Formats: sequence, C-alpha cells, structure tokens
Amino acid sequence: MWVLVMYDLPTDTKKERKAAAKFRKDIMGDGFTMFQFSMYIRHCASMENAQVHIKRVKSLLPELGHVGILCITDKQFGDIQIFSCKKEKKPNAPYQQLELF
Repeated sequence: MWVLVMYDLPTDTKKERKAAAKFRKDIMGDGFTMFQFSMYIRHCASMENAQVHIKRVKSLLPELGHVGILCITDKQFGDIQIFSCKKEKKPNAPYQQLELF
C-alpha cells in the first residue's frame, strides 16, 4: 500500500509558515518522502500499517489549511504516468524504508 498526503496550507503570516513547516517536518519524521511540492508518499506493508500512519498524520494536522490522505495499491502506484515538459519520465523510486517486525 502507498499512503499519499496532499496538502495546501496557508503561509501568509509567520505563524502559518511555522505551522506548515512543522507539519511537513513531522510527516517526514514519520517516513513520508516528497513526491511533488505539497505531496508526500509513504510505502506501508499492509492496510493495517497504513491505518497506523494515517492516524498519525491526522494527529499532526495543522489548525488551518486543507489536507487529503489517499491509499493506493502497489499496482495502482506502478501504473503512474509522469510527464516533465511534455516528455514522459520514469517515476523515481522513493527512499527504501526498512521495517522491523
């Protein structure tokens, strides 16, 4: 499973910028890596494991802004098509995460 976190947070004031930076730092601390600006992804071994990380992201939500969380399968993620300047690119494999049981 892949957990995608997409967000649009306000950054007009110093307090809002600090909250946005804290949210980004906190989800990266939970193993998410940047896929695009304001879109972070994390691989999870199972749906149960994904639910743990979704619950953690929910606990980190900032007071203002919009956050979306989406789960997709490895197959769905593997079918992604990425384009840069109208040229198709191979997706970069996110950092490998070691999971100990």
